[in-house]
Amino acid sequence: MHGSDFSRNKERLSGNDANPYEPEIGSLPDNEFSQEDMKNINKTGTTTIGMTTADGVVMATDMRASLAGRFVSNKNVQKVEQIHPTAALTMAGSVGGAQSFIRTMRIESNLYESRRGEQMSMQALSTLAGNMLRGGPFFMVSPILGGIDEEGSHIYSLDPAGGVMADDYTVTGSGMQLAYGVLEQDYEEGLSNEEAKAVAARGIKSAVERDTGSGNGVFLAEITEEGVDITGHKDFDDVL
Repeated sequence: MHGSDFSRNKERLSGNDANPYEPEIGSLPDNEFSQEDMKNINKTGTTTIGMTTADGVVMATDMRASLAGRFVSNKNVQKVEQIHPTAALTMAGSVGGAQSFIRTMRIESNLYESRRGEQMSMQALSTLAGNMLRGGPFFMVSPILGGIDEEGSHIYSLDPAGGVMADDYTVTGSGMQLAYGVLEQDYEEGLSNEEAKAVAARGIKSAVERDTGSGNGVFLAEITEEGVDITGHKDFDDVL
């Protein structure tokens, strides 16, 4: 090897700033979206609520989509969707990211059932959701996962980094502070689904009064052993 081109590499590279014997650290990619782009992304803005009850789980969301909270782009968005025979997921954040996440979770749940011949437990479903958010391409979403299994009723808040936290009730979205005030006062362990739907609707109504990203009515999801029932109401008086 003496005298070969390979043996003279160190000498040839001695004038460069880069050291061939040290690892090369790449640069982080530029943000895919500019600040101007962000203003034009449809977001749910949103107030979403999930509660465990004596009968199962109740989830509630408002019905508004907006452009950065400045312009109402849609007044009839269903922000809670069934993803499993006895589980549902709310949308909070970017509409595209949330819709993609819901489709993916529904597909994975169906695939699990087809392969194993049994439904996913809520623990497995929440772990899958967290892993998907942590490593997936789902842009700016912060959903709530709720459902029941053999162990009982479950509510999980999911953050964009894949964090999963179980609780008796939780709220996400731009109107969360307003809705939390209602739930802190009115939520009690052992509520029936009918009682919980009224509490959840009051929480959404409170947020709608002051949060510009939330509005136009309420969707209520009731989850029991029989399945998931989702209804929309433009008038809060229908459920209060």
